[in-house]
Amino acid sequence: MKNKLKPWAARPFELIFHAEIHYRKGSDYDRRLALISFDNAIEVSIATYLSLNPLQRGNRQYPKKDIEKWMNNYHSKLDFFALEIQTRGLPEYKEKAEIVWYHDQRNEHYHGGGFGVPQQDTLDGIRQVALWVFSVLFEAADIETDLEAAISESDKEMPSIPDSFIVPRGAELNKFASDTAQAKALTAATMIGKWYESNENDLKIIRKIVDGF
Repeated sequence: MKNKLKPWAARPFELIFHAEIHYRKGSDYDRRLALISFDNAIEVSIATYLSLNPLQRGNRQYPKKDIEKWMNNYHSKLDFFALEIQTRGLPEYKEKAEIVWYHDQRNEHYHGGGFGVPQQDTLDGIRQVALWVFSVLFEAADIETDLEAAISESDKEMPSIPDSFIVPRGAELNKFASDTAQAKALTAATMIGKWYESNENDLKIIRKIVDGF
């Protein structure tokens, strides 16, 4: 399935893919990781698109100063996306206010010290946003079908996580929300799935996600 994606769309799609895996498993632990990975997929999709050469995004040109402004933070990236769908005459399925609410839920779980479990409607909503943003920016006509195909293929070779990053159990689970290197690395490794320490691009993505915690 990955062969059907343009090379620049592969990494954002992988974030969605791994979020979907956790979303479908449905345990408390998986729901937390699904939330953060879908949220990251939204931001990484927009950032990747804005970083492309115009040839790779349908010859769409944007002033350099505007790109720098949009790349500033999560909210400004959403401002770009809202403007983009308006320019293209596409429907707005979710308002910025709702997307920001999902983002705030992510921050509440992973920055605010809370350790609750995301509600199903929150996961459903942020999943819809992640698929919507990706499908628009990377012109994926049927992202749901592409996702199903990727999951079917993944059954043949599931990504692994280093043993040293084993998932906490029982009382130890409450420590997961603390600001520790192992917790951060576990989350990043789980979201990214198959990654290699020798691959500088993989390490850059891991650092970007970890730094956002």
